[in-house]
Amino acid sequence: MTKFRPCIDIHDGKVKQIVGSSLADSGKGLETNFESDQSPAWFASLYKKDNLKGGHVIMLGQGNEKAAKEALAAYPGGLQIGGGISTSNALEYLDAGASHVIVTSWIFQNNELSWNRIAELSHLVGIHRLVIDLSCKRNYGKWNVATNRWQTITSTEITRETLNELSLYCNEFLVHAADVEGKQQGMDEELISFLGENSPIPVTYAGGARNISDLHLCDSLSNGRVDLTIGSALDIFGGKGAKYFDCIQYNKEQK
Repeated sequence: MTKFRPCIDIHDGKVKQIVGSSLADSGKGLETNFESDQSPAWFASLYKKDNLKGGHVIMLGQGNEKAAKEALAAYPGGLQIGGGISTSNALEYLDAGASHVIVTSWIFQNNELSWNRIAELSHLVGIHRLVIDLSCKRNYGKWNVATNRWQTITSTEITRETLNELSLYCNEFLVHAADVEGKQQGMDEELISFLGENSPIPVTYAGGARNISDLHLCDSLSNGRVDLTIGSALDIFGGKGAKYFDCIQYNKEQK
């Protein structure tokens, strides 16, 4: 059954909800839906209290390491961490309390998947502690993985073959639909259906969710095989479409 998965997106040390397609190296044109007065650790403690597991902490750019580690320390073993992960720091974040590390950009070289890097990282942390982020953008009717804070569209398409091959190195995928991320204008339903039908391992989808009904929709589209993150629409992130309490109750009902 589809479950609600929480998130903590950190930008400049603050918990924010950002329109994904507006992220850029220059910082200009950034569209921010919400910036919290509460720390990342506060949100982590909230998720711990409500027994929400498998949420992801994403560091959006440099300067977020301290805040991210404080969040991990507040909920040891309960959160995954992504954003700038490589073999040079993966163990550091696992030691800091992350259940898994999430990797995207580092496993690409010259716009191509580096199977050597994937194997190296998987061997270092163990398959059971690695999440591969396949966040993507639509490209001529297909989905191509987007790296570097979703600015670079790679040549790697999300296909059944890609999912099968990568599943040998990790135990979960995270997929942000970057085209709709943060816009609250609806999920990429076709992508959710595709992931539900073709991924051999668990998947968490994020992007465009508007309300609690989208949890039921995701469950239906994926036959219960894809979990859902709700960000900007959630009331704890300033949203009006979905109540955090309702998401907690939804998860309890799935049990």
